Amino acid sequence: MDIERLKYPIGIFDCPSNITPEVLQAWISILEHFPNRLIQLVENLSEAQLNTPYRPEGWTVKQVVHHVYDSHHNSYTRFKWALTEDTPLIKAYNEADWAKLFDYTTASIEMSLQGLTALHAKLVFLLKGMSDDDFQKEFIHPEKNEKVSLAENTGIYAWHCNHHYAHIENLIKQEGWK
Repeated sequence: MDIERLKYPIGIFDCPSNITPEVLQAWISILEHFPNRLIQLVENLSEAQLNTPYRPEGWTVKQVVHHVYDSHHNSYTRFKWALTEDTPLIKAYNEADWAKLFDYTTASIEMSLQGLTALHAKLVFLLKGMSDDDFQKEFIHPEKNEKVSLAENTGIYAWHCNHHYAHIENLIKQEGWK
């Protein structure tokens, strides 16, 4: 299979130029239901399966689960900064190096799954209470020095949920595990 298809099984995030309230609600729904969907996807995987990379030279299922929690935790903080500061410059992190840390390879995924469940409950509660003006607030991402609205960031993380879910789901199908 094509390596780009393995890297981006649902394609790269393509933000609509007009983010309508309906689009936002659909993205929020994805964020709301993702933790349960992910738990159901990985709950019966063995330790060997959790330690299987989803693609050649890719992360293991375990690393993906831990990455999703850490990434979404960083995103939640970015929402808070943008809601309380004037177009803050956020801190980026090296996700590839984080994935090499011992907790990504040795910690139980239960920690990240439980954390993700609580984090998404807080995030969704926050998002559902935000005004249209709140969603227009922005932060600056230092890697491309570009402004990202909270509406767009909502979409990025809804995409991120489905992106990594597809990595794991495709591996499970490919290996015939379920």
